Amino acid sequence: MQTGQGEQCERNKDEEQPDLETRSSSFGSTISKPSAKKHDIDSCVHCQESLFSTSCTTAEELKRALQENSLLSNVFSDLQDDSENSPSRKILERNLSFKMRPKLYSTSHAYVPEGVKPIIIVLVGLPARGKTYISKKLTRYLNWVGVSTKVFSIGDYTRRQTAATPASGGSQPEVSTEGGAKSDEAEEFNRLRDLCAQLALQDATAYLRGGVSAASSSSAAAVAPAGQLATFGEVAVLDATHGSRARRLAILEHCAAAGFSAFFVESYCDSEAIVEANIMDVKVSNSNFRDCTDKEAAAQEFRERIRKHEAEYQPLDATVDGQLSFVKIINQGERFIINRLRGNIQSRVAYYLMNVKVGPGRCIYLVRHGESMFNVLGRIGGDADLSERGRLFAKRLAEWVDERAGDQSRPPLRVWTSHMRRTVQTAAFIRSPHTLEHWKALNEIDAGVCEGLTYEEIAERFPVEFANRDKDKFNYRYPGGESYSDLVARLEPVIMELERQSHVLVVCHQAVARCLLGYFMDKKHSDLPHIRIPLHTLIRLTPVAYGCLVEHISLNVPCVDTHRSQPLNIDATRTAQEALSTIPSHY
Repeated sequence: MQTGQGEQCERNKDEEQPDLETRSSSFGSTISKPSAKKHDIDSCVHCQESLFSTSCTTAEELKRALQENSLLSNVFSDLQDDSENSPSRKILERNLSFKMRPKLYSTSHAYVPEGVKPIIIVLVGLPARGKTYISKKLTRYLNWVGVSTKVFSIGDYTRRQTAATPASGGSQPEVSTEGGAKSDEAEEFNRLRDLCAQLALQDATAYLRGGVSAASSSSAAAVAPAGQLATFGEVAVLDATHGSRARRLAILEHCAAAGFSAFFVESYCDSEAIVEANIMDVKVSNSNFRDCTDKEAAAQEFRERIRKHEAEYQPLDATVDGQLSFVKIINQGERFIINRLRGNIQSRVAYYLMNVKVGPGRCIYLVRHGESMFNVLGRIGGDADLSERGRLFAKRLAEWVDERAGDQSRPPLRVWTSHMRRTVQTAAFIRSPHTLEHWKALNEIDAGVCEGLTYEEIAERFPVEFANRDKDKFNYRYPGGESYSDLVARLEPVIMELERQSHVLVVCHQAVARCLLGYFMDKKHSDLPHIRIPLHTLIRLTPVAYGCLVEHISLNVPCVDTHRSQPLNIDATRTAQEALSTIPSHY
């Protein structure tokens, strides 16, 4: 022990001794001098986003105060001046970041940790392993929770290139994605595939940096037009085989140079039954074989393609690829191998993939509660009881469910309701065997100070708030209440559980149903709050290969219409008649 210490002293004897401040091991002294370079607030993503978040609210409050105070009317008039030489505007822009700024990324900044870098998710796996299914579901989920995500499928790039080449006639030769040529034509095609892989990676890079993709511009490094804010992506998904370690290493090196994180998701399957089901149900029906009349011949051709890939395929291995961040899905979720997750997004992706259930026969039903007394009176929120027509719908719903309860091919029905009386009462008449669960997360959006009011009362008491909600219904938060954005965050555990289940009836509310349906239909946030969800109507969701089938089933029970579309005039200075032009009729 003493000898080891002596050797350590000998090794350090000739080294330059640091000063007292440098030698200090306290946390404060460690971060007090991160580098000799002065911290640049203008280029620091954390500082800029914190300033912007704070200053937006402060600037609006200041403008409101200036407008309401007659003594400061001259200052407010000066703020309204569009001239850059306006003194008040200069003060605001300098001190409050008053000017709208684009989303900033400084991926090479020393203060940006690994977890907040833009991410390229690299799909890995042989054909017919569900990579495209995974990439589309991941993208839909991440966009729904507010993480800007886009898929870049090398197969799509190749199809566009071959369709644009007259000599190819739009056909694709029998070749592997990364080599194994069968003919001279195949060798040329492999070169084309490499080119398409480069284009996809360039487009993914441009997307994460806020530029224009190579698919829409001759230059992959193009930037957004002057005067137009760049749209920065947060996650790009590369959908291809990526079977060799050499190709994966090239992507890893590209990400390191660009300041991105690389996260690999492999779908590994050694079950012949699963592979055959994927070939017949998905691949033979895709665009490559659209004009093929002999399905068996097409399936045999696809099996040949798989064999060519197998010759050079190198699966991810925790020993050989131990330094990589990856999730390995084995036989569509039988087992998972998770290695070196870095950051929040990678953790959420892994958790989501572990909850996704793949298989036929899944069916999810969404239904709003029966008509309530508040619906009849035109009031929002609250915890009202069902009306007489609402109770009639609850009985009809129970009959509809009970009639289909004898189907032995499906697992027992699970019925979920919120904690509110109108949903509990709607499910109360179901008699067939089922599991009843009450989720507080399924409660209706909290309208805060507007709970229990009619639209007319809201427009009269809070005209500015009423207009602000019409301008941006997804992000607007009721005073003391919630926004649709808050509701999406609240419903994320519900989505995780829905992805795990096979046969569920969800009895919920209008805003909740909009968020859930928006997820399955891959709706944009701006469109989500305007989805029409009528009362007394079942919505059946059937997951399919690359999407979801949506069917509306009316149970023919009369009810009021509660849908209010966005009015044409959304300005705060509008008249009451303009503000209330789209409200539904009520008593």
